Amino acid sequence: MLQRSGFDGLGRRRVARLMDKVGITPIYRKPNTSKPHPGHKVYPYLLRNLPIERPNQVWAIDITYLPMKRGFLYLVAIMDWASRRILSWGFSNTMHADFCIAALNEAITKYGRPEIMNSDQGSQFTSLEFTETLKAYGIAISMDGKGCWRDNVFIERFWKGIKYEEVYLKAYECASQARESIGHYMAFYNSHRPHRSLGGNTPDNIYFGLTPAAIAA
Repeated sequence: MLQRSGFDGLGRRRVARLMDKVGITPIYRKPNTSKPHPGHKVYPYLLRNLPIERPNQVWAIDITYLPMKRGFLYLVAIMDWASRRILSWGFSNTMHADFCIAALNEAITKYGRPEIMNSDQGSQFTSLEFTETLKAYGIAISMDGKGCWRDNVFIERFWKGIKYEEVYLKAYECASQARESIGHYMAFYNSHRPHRSLGGNTPDNIYFGLTPAAIAA
């Protein structure tokens, strides 16, 4: 189209370079949400060989894409590591840190603060706004090794489950429909989904100490 408009000598690479230079970005599903920011501090991974034995000892936070009928949103979730319970979640149409901080504040308001927060090295989690919020609450900061998805494996498994069991089966028309539908899934996951690694208990059972043995006692 550019050549037909009289702009000769413009190839795909030059157009891409010029678009990048002036900040023009096409709307499409990008390959990942964990792109680091070169100017942000990266914190060490604190969970290697650490026994995680109780709720609120370690939380994990992550972001994934939420495909819609038209376009997509970003979905953030905070998981308690010991129980696998989802403590808070939220949507955004941008990759700014604001909605991650909102999810963090909501989780702490409802459940208290964790000892450690683990995340990947995504720019939202290495941002000064997010890390300073964690420090203000007195939460130790842990970050996965670069490209080491296994360091946050439990929430990665959760993303796989929610996408195949909920998101990919539906084409949400709007954010309100997605919020309602995903809210039902989150409630089901927390209160009804048993985990083999939790001895057949649900995340709610473990987080609130409602295992069969505890109930019997």
